[in-house]
Amino acid sequence: MYKHKDLLGIREMSAEEIGFLLDTAGPMKEIIKRQIKKVPTLRGKTVVTLFYENSTRTRGSFELAAKYLSADSINMSGSSSSVAKGESLYDTGRTLQSLGADVIVLRHPMPGAPRLLARSVKAAVINAGDGAHEHPSQALLDMFTVREKKGGLAGLRVVIVGDIMHSRVARSNIWGFTKMGAEVRVCGPSTMIPVGLEETGVQVFHQMDQALDGADVIIMLRIQKERQQQGLFPGLREYSRLYGLNRRRLELAAGDALVLHPGPMNRGVEIAADIADGSQAVIEEQVTNGVAVRMALLYLLTGGGAQ
Repeated sequence: MYKHKDLLGIREMSAEEIGFLLDTAGPMKEIIKRQIKKVPTLRGKTVVTLFYENSTRTRGSFELAAKYLSADSINMSGSSSSVAKGESLYDTGRTLQSLGADVIVLRHPMPGAPRLLARSVKAAVINAGDGAHEHPSQALLDMFTVREKKGGLAGLRVVIVGDIMHSRVARSNIWGFTKMGAEVRVCGPSTMIPVGLEETGVQVFHQMDQALDGADVIIMLRIQKERQQQGLFPGLREYSRLYGLNRRRLELAAGDALVLHPGPMNRGVEIAADIADGSQAVIEEQVTNGVAVRMALLYLLTGGGAQ
């Protein structure tokens, strides 16, 4: 059972809660497969997506999840709201609560912003990405995708490659996969690996060939140009040569290894086009599963978890 009012991060979730949420997403995916993708489960509920940063997949999937469950949805961005006039996040949240919001899905450039909002409103708050901190729903859909393909998560060797320091996806996946019993490896330039990351239970590699040895799951990350300072790597060509996933490197992993990417992809930089479109890539399935997982979140945070 999921007992929290909000979803703020994977770090504070237990393995049982993660498993329960993934179990709930299964029936939601069955709804998506129907010819008529609509159930009345959340009729009368209001979901607000409040995004202070650009998004395609996350925002779109939350909006679809609300519509498939028959909730009313309101879409807002920081540039088009009263925030542009100087309104604080606290006051924006109180306004949305007064408008009848049951769930607020927040993406914000500042780490901790969803937690601040959650303390200010009675509505459920879902962290859709806060700075370089966490992106819990992305990690949940990644785990759901892997579990669906592999039958479980415990004992798998998961390798996360790229800009670990600036990636909220990496942080949430590290917490999630380790809680579920997987062996997690991270790989990237030393300038992109946080100091002391080994204390979280992961193995740190700087040579990609070594990291991929026997990997069951490979999660490729894009370079977070909008969050990092200059000088962390020589250039895109050099980065691609050292940390790009190509056919030769994929062959170092297990024969049935899965390739994931949270998007957006930089083809030819962190991942070769033939790998992104290949049979081992489950990138498009991640998008579909993202809707199912977010349907499960909306359901559980509006009272379904108590049933």
